Amino acid sequence: MRTVTRRGVLGLRLRAQQLGRDTGSLDDTAVLDIGVQDTGPDGARWALALRGVESPPEAELATVWTIRGAPHVYRRTDLPGVAAATAPFSDADAGKRIFDASRPLKAAGIPNLAALDTVAGAMRSIVTGPMVKGEMSSRLTAVLDEPYMRSCVPCDATHTYEQPFRLAALRAGLELVPGTSPPVLRPIPGFAPASAVPVRLDVVRAYLRLLGPATPKLVADYLDATVKDVQARRPGDAVEVDVDGERRWLLEEDLDRLGDPPRGTLLLAPFDLHLQARDRSLLVPDPVRAKDLWRTLGRPGGVLVDGEVVGTWRARKSGASVAVEVGLWDGAADRRGITEQAERLAAFRGLSLKGVHFPE
Repeated sequence: MRTVTRRGVLGLRLRAQQLGRDTGSLDDTAVLDIGVQDTGPDGARWALALRGVESPPEAELATVWTIRGAPHVYRRTDLPGVAAATAPFSDADAGKRIFDASRPLKAAGIPNLAALDTVAGAMRSIVTGPMVKGEMSSRLTAVLDEPYMRSCVPCDATHTYEQPFRLAALRAGLELVPGTSPPVLRPIPGFAPASAVPVRLDVVRAYLRLLGPATPKLVADYLDATVKDVQARRPGDAVEVDVDGERRWLLEEDLDRLGDPPRGTLLLAPFDLHLQARDRSLLVPDPVRAKDLWRTLGRPGGVLVDGEVVGTWRARKSGASVAVEVGLWDGAADRRGITEQAERLAAFRGLSLKGVHFPE
């Protein structure tokens, strides 16, 4: 079994994800195969910009709720395959993905997958044009039975469980209108799910390619899936390697792509795919620094220098300008490169850079 170093893993991931690439197209951007999470002001578009796609044709992209119920951006032409790829692998897997919503369904004798189909059918009949999430939720509540409902204390109302709501949307052929808050859903023109998962969009394979080497549990945690279902979907060309004494999977074709990370400085958004890897201790070995980066509330972005996350950053908009505050864990980090990237971020947002602050 081949032994793989931590730096080799970091280098493989950065190259696989094309971070820091000068230019590219939607067709050749690898992260779109697994989806680019679109959370926060520096979401999917900033992630694409860091991979060489500065101004993608908006008509060629689509935003849908998929992995973990989060909004992800994909190539529009891939949506039928995405629907097949991101669907639960089994009824048990569906139960895990919808969390506490599965309990009343089980008590009522309703299989989890059947429940998702029921919710999707109702959503499909309700949303015939752009509709705000709240309105759709209210109308959905009126047509679904009690096992699908929960009492929501913050809303002081009874409505559908959140995860079935989100995971059923693509099954119903619905997408999110980009940039809307609260979310607006609309029908996807001519949509029909693919009957089989395209190899390129297989989520287990894509995780190994972009965030490997990985254990079945790491992949399952990323998908909110069951470990058993992930294990059953191990790609035939996956091989085992040793990472710090742990047996992990890696696609055989990637063995020769291991190596030190490329040099350069980038400001990764809080939900950039590179920071979504479930082996956080490999990315940031120090637990105090890891806690600083992956906060439960108000998560900052990560400062990436020569393959290592060396600190956090936040952007604060004020009028037509933005200030960037950088918390460095290592005072010797590349401050000039960080400032250049802050200027790039401001230009991306269409703002002027007010300043870059490095609190001591």
